Amino acid sequence: MIEWFCSLAPVWQALSASLFMWAMTAAGAATVFFFGSTNKYIMPWMLGIAAGVMTAASFWSLLLPAAEMCGELGFSEPAVLTPGFFLGGAVLFLCGRIFERAGTRGGREAMIVFSVTLHNVPEGLCVGVAFGALAYGLPGASVVGALLLALGIGLQNFPEGAAISLPLRQSGFSRKRAFFWGQISGAAEPFAAVFGALLVMCVRAVLPFSLAFAAGAMIYVVASELLPECAESREACAAAVTVGFSLMMLMDTLFG
Repeated sequence: MIEWFCSLAPVWQALSASLFMWAMTAAGAATVFFFGSTNKYIMPWMLGIAAGVMTAASFWSLLLPAAEMCGELGFSEPAVLTPGFFLGGAVLFLCGRIFERAGTRGGREAMIVFSVTLHNVPEGLCVGVAFGALAYGLPGASVVGALLLALGIGLQNFPEGAAISLPLRQSGFSRKRAFFWGQISGAAEPFAAVFGALLVMCVRAVLPFSLAFAAGAMIYVVASELLPECAESREACAAAVTVGFSLMMLMDTLFG
């Protein structure tokens, strides 16, 4: 299975990985058919592990290949990586403020579609960029690293899907309707992943900046979405982040 996946073109790898991420969102949304609320003991561990994996992936799968690509292209690392990383977080911050204003004017379903699309597009782009970087054979870019990045995002997509569908169910939506709006939150990721992969494969010079941008977006998601959600159980959160980071680092250094 791994050999078959490695034989695919980076665009198809990005599409396959992002479809998995969407499936994890749908799996989380499907909890509306079985439960009335999320498990307060399991979710901090899932979110913490996802935070650890995504933090490590920001370096091993995104920033490290970006630095190596800067060397190959003759770019200045500080002049490319720092603005790219900062802009990745800044874009998500600004988009969040836009959503807060728009959310006060739209209906509930429109708010959901807007917010989850906003949240998932950068995640899809990050995965697409990670797989697109494989086309250049950089030492720091690996299939395992890109897959683990997709895994980390997929892990956090599960509670995200549940966090949308379950409140909608409690507010009066039917189970099918709540599930639909919960799973649709992951629909933007495959499109964004394919676009990200195609972009960096077609325009080689944008790759270092794109990787740094994706790393900044990932760290922003970790800090703004994952850690606050599992902070109530501080010990479990800290342990899970350590486990996730160690897993990503181990896999990438062994198989990267």
